[in-house]
Amino acid sequence: MHPTAHPRPSPPTALSLVAQLLAVLLLGLMAGFFATYSANVNLATLELDGPTYAQVQSAFNRNVRHAGFFVCFFGPVPLGLLSLALAWSERPTAWWRLLALTVLSYALGIVLFTREVNLPLNHLTESWTAATLPTDWADVRGAWNRANLWRSGLSLALFVGGLFTLVLRLQPPSLPEKPRP
Repeated sequence: MHPTAHPRPSPPTALSLVAQLLAVLLLGLMAGFFATYSANVNLATLELDGPTYAQVQSAFNRNVRHAGFFVCFFGPVPLGLLSLALAWSERPTAWWRLLALTVLSYALGIVLFTREVNLPLNHLTESWTAATLPTDWADVRGAWNRANLWRSGLSLALFVGGLFTLVLRLQPPSLPEKPRP
């Protein structure tokens, strides 16, 4: 074997790496989704009157309820956990610990946060009609936009963290320095 060649990874190691790559890809897709929504859709909805906002926001909420979004939104957690489980023996390494932190942060800071903050606001908005629009509708819109901005920032940070886990994992091991004469 050539001195700089890497040994072929074992099947569990290869599967762990594939799961990690897919988890990071999905982190990136979700970071892009949340950022696009914050930088474009949320700004556009600021120009809408109450009844139009309620109709448009409800339509957006209904139309992201599909398998593709479900896979992208929830996928980083099981894929990240699969990667970590298959590489359990590497838990002392920096990449493994950072991936564990990234997966936990996504599960709590994106998935749980969405369930506890964004979804109740979605349900509230979807209950409105032009005749039942509350007087504080703009405050609800502001709360939703702030919550989505939080998801945008955190998901971007987690995507960068995920990329860094790949860099750490794929770095060739350093060779010990030779003593100088």
